[in-house]
Amino acid sequence: MTFQDLSNRLVQLDETSSRLKMTEFLVDLIKQCNESEIEMAINLVLGRLAPSYENLEFNLAEKMVMRTIASWMGAEQEKVLAEYKRLGDLGEVIKMMGKSKESEIRHNVLFVFEALKTIAQESGTGSQERKMNLLINLVNELSSVERKYVVRMVLGKLRLGFSDKTVLDALSVVSTGDKSERKLIDAAYQIRPDVAVIASLVKRGGVKALKNIEVRVGVPVIPALCQRLNSAEEIIEKMGEVGVERKFDGTRVQIHFDRNQKWRIDNGELTMVKTFTRNLEENSLMFPELFSMEKYVEAKSLVLDSEAIGFDPKTGKTLPFQMTITRKRKHDVAEVANNVPLRFYVFDILEVDGVSMINVPYDERRKKLAKIIRKNDVLLIDEVIRTDDPAVLHREHERFLKEGFEGAVIKKWDGSYLPGRQGWNWVKIKESEGTSGKLRDTLDCVVMGYYRGKGKRAKFGIGAFLVGIRKGESVVTIAKIGTGLSDEQFGDLKRRLDKLKSEKLPKEYLISKGLLPDVFVSPELVVEIAADELTNSPIHTAGLALRFPRLIKIRDDKNLDGTTTLGELSRFG
Repeated sequence: MTFQDLSNRLVQLDETSSRLKMTEFLVDLIKQCNESEIEMAINLVLGRLAPSYENLEFNLAEKMVMRTIASWMGAEQEKVLAEYKRLGDLGEVIKMMGKSKESEIRHNVLFVFEALKTIAQESGTGSQERKMNLLINLVNELSSVERKYVVRMVLGKLRLGFSDKTVLDALSVVSTGDKSERKLIDAAYQIRPDVAVIASLVKRGGVKALKNIEVRVGVPVIPALCQRLNSAEEIIEKMGEVGVERKFDGTRVQIHFDRNQKWRIDNGELTMVKTFTRNLEENSLMFPELFSMEKYVEAKSLVLDSEAIGFDPKTGKTLPFQMTITRKRKHDVAEVANNVPLRFYVFDILEVDGVSMINVPYDERRKKLAKIIRKNDVLLIDEVIRTDDPAVLHREHERFLKEGFEGAVIKKWDGSYLPGRQGWNWVKIKESEGTSGKLRDTLDCVVMGYYRGKGKRAKFGIGAFLVGIRKGESVVTIAKIGTGLSDEQFGDLKRRLDKLKSEKLPKEYLISKGLLPDVFVSPELVVEIAADELTNSPIHTAGLALRFPRLIKIRDDKNLDGTTTLGELSRFG
């Protein structure tokens, strides 16, 4: 397939917001691609070169790309900037204002993919200039419509309104003519969250080719998540015998270790230890505490699920989430590690010595943890209470709350490890049972845009912000929040949102006219919101609204996929 052909298809996709038509487009694309190009084509239509856990990004500033493009076009920067403000799309600008003579060469998808990959892999001193030279060399050999999409991809702004989930739907349709195989495909994706690889396997051998996918060290598994239930009685009725653990207020860390592999960092060579966030982003260098993993475990290889909690080195007491999350900083890691040391509370094991553990019962996985983790001060196995008595569950939940934790996580005693949010396998109750006057739990919402400040808030440039939750692959509104924030919080929020500005309404957003914000932002910033209750709403596109919503904290550890869904709200009563 030529990149020109792919770009022409993207034009059609760009013009629709219909989920059905998007799926049809992807079905046709998968059928038309040959086996050697399917992975590249799928990654390109998703605007990336690899899954997020591989950290292969362009890292090019928008202003630098704009200046370089202006120079290539022989245009004044001010003119390019004016067109960009008018169109809201630098890709459209280069298509309209680019050189009139277009290349007659028609490169295939492989050529463009490899050229873009070379740009992304440039590093070191002078890499920004080399990246821009390579980009200009590439656009010189492309047509105007091809240039448009290449520039969008480089800026991370392709955003065609669909995600991996729509591709998985399309793969089922390609295989069977309908979505009946989606559950099986999704199960494979949960263990190997690389939709391009999944597409390649299905293209080559059908859905049956996915049955051999296993947990692999170095490839993150989508972490298991909790459902919500309202009482101890309801939990025991649905789940039977359970294990009761503390709900830590830290940051989720999936730890991958292989004693026989080495990897290089600035200080030399280390035994391979990789860590991943709940969003599947690789962040190994953030946790130097784990560089000595071989001392902590009795295993050749393993994959652990854990929660990292900061603690005060003087008192030994755990620190709040906002302190723990400072460890996400990419700079001054050693200094931050000294100020906010971490303990990793391990609560599950997914693989050990090449053997997958996800289908092994929970109690057996706990026994395996006890055998392989040596006594140390870094990796700690969290406490678990076994019970089938609602009174015991209620008592332990209340005890954890009094100790300053977020209550209890309840796990089916003989349950397997189910990636994602599936069934009644893991459940949480975060608030004290019987609490009145507020929702039993907080919501994780994505910020969709903001309204400019008036009066005393004019100095911040923001007076309120609009948040939404997921409904399928769309984002629907549920609250407009303008109270309960300090001046410092308003200032921090404005700085963060300005980096995510979108000149156009993102295709995922469903917003009624009366709620359109002054400034749209891309769906990347997640906030935890509390409220008194849910009410029916004729204005919000969720059909529901939060009464007296208030910001609890910004969740830097979550992305759009980790936000609350409309379906979950039925259990928020």
